[in-house]
Amino acid sequence: MADPKEPEKGAVELSTSNAAPSTGTMSTRRLRSEDYNDYSSTDVTPEGSPPDGMNGFAHPESYQRFGESDGTTWYQTLIHLLKGNIGTGLLGLPLAVKNAGILLGPVSLVVMGIVAVHCMGILVKCAHHFCHRFQKQFLDYGGVVVHGLESIPNAWVRTHAVWGRHIVGLFLIVTQLGFCCVYFVFLADNLKQVISAANGTTNDCSSNKTIVMTPTMDSRLYMLSLLPFVILLTFIQNLKVLSIFSMLANVAMFVSLIVIYQYIARDIPDPSNLPLAAAWKTYPLFFGTAIFAFEGIGVVLPLENKMKNPQQFPVILYVGMTIVTILYISLSVLGYLRFGADIQASITLNLPNCWLYQAVKLLFSIGIFFTYAVQFYVPAEIIIPSLVARVSERWGWVVNLLLRVALVSVTCVLAILIPRLDIVISLVGSVSSSALALIFPPLLEIATYYTEGLHPLIIAKDIAISLFGFVGFVVGTYEALVELVAPSATVVNATSIMVQ
Repeated sequence: MADPKEPEKGAVELSTSNAAPSTGTMSTRRLRSEDYNDYSSTDVTPEGSPPDGMNGFAHPESYQRFGESDGTTWYQTLIHLLKGNIGTGLLGLPLAVKNAGILLGPVSLVVMGIVAVHCMGILVKCAHHFCHRFQKQFLDYGGVVVHGLESIPNAWVRTHAVWGRHIVGLFLIVTQLGFCCVYFVFLADNLKQVISAANGTTNDCSSNKTIVMTPTMDSRLYMLSLLPFVILLTFIQNLKVLSIFSMLANVAMFVSLIVIYQYIARDIPDPSNLPLAAAWKTYPLFFGTAIFAFEGIGVVLPLENKMKNPQQFPVILYVGMTIVTILYISLSVLGYLRFGADIQASITLNLPNCWLYQAVKLLFSIGIFFTYAVQFYVPAEIIIPSLVARVSERWGWVVNLLLRVALVSVTCVLAILIPRLDIVISLVGSVSSSALALIFPPLLEIATYYTEGLHPLIIAKDIAISLFGFVGFVVGTYEALVELVAPSATVVNATSIMVQ
């Protein structure tokens, strides 16, 4: 295992050696890194390609680890994989199912889950291939793309292969800062609802009555109010300190999800009036939200390379993502069945106004607040060090803090400009998550293995997946922007009325 050191730009340590599963966890959503240099990885062989070639993951016998006793166990890896794929996107899936239909939505989630996991497997397989071929201990997402482009026969593409890393890094930055924008909107919406309903909050969670919210300031003012606190939080640059906040966030979100599940599973009304398939115009919004939730591909290579026994990773990947998919489908379907057409951008906004569920909203908000710093760490480590290096050491810390203030302010301003949680999630998913999770991996497989002979069916499959991702990227982005400019008449004001 590599010696402990400060991470390179974009590098993030998911866990400390021999730590408990929750210790050192960097995010409940999807923490990813493109310059991940602190992890041991697959050993290499002179032959080049993995033993199983293009047909699957490398054979277990091809692995040899440095310092295996310091790696993560299968259980720790599974926990990290789950935490890397579960976050605010989960809470928006009930509305996504409404945009697709009570039948088409869950079916689409299953299909997207299968495709997303398949693309994760492609990335791991290509990384193994180049590790063996070039005698490398580890390759990150950007490095695999660079080597993939260098394998293409076209001389111009090989010469400019380094741009593959830059493109991956750009989409990573957009994705992570997009998550931060989502967090601002989520916090503002939930805090506004809690404060608006404060006078009507009771101890009775079973009553059935309509509560009119007390007028309060606009959600965008809540975002501005949160800005100073978020900036101070991002001044924390020590990963060990951040891991403590991350653990607290994980606990808060886990408890909140349990309470949410027990509420939505009760008193489900007759679903016969819910459409099996919604209008096709809203389906692109479903796509953006769903791929936002499934975009955890960035954690795959770091987790695989941190394991004591990496030959177990394929099974962990499939088991973990199966659990994630079941969680997504169950919460989205139950949430839509429970609240029907009144489902909000986050299911927390549909919870009743008793102290128990108000506490859940605050608890989840606290978890999201802490998670902001964790998600912000990755783009900060990619952008800031190179800029700080341009000034003298005397002014380095000042420039560092000013850049952090600027980046956080940018995410706040973008959230203010797009104050609708559902649109922010769909837009981030369509713009950046679709590229990292669906478009790049299939093209990478073609680039990696084409010169070695790739079956036409595999090429057709990869092209189909990439086209699916690209169409979702274009149409999803367009529909999200249209909905932002000209909201449909069915949009419900999340903080005006709450049915208890």
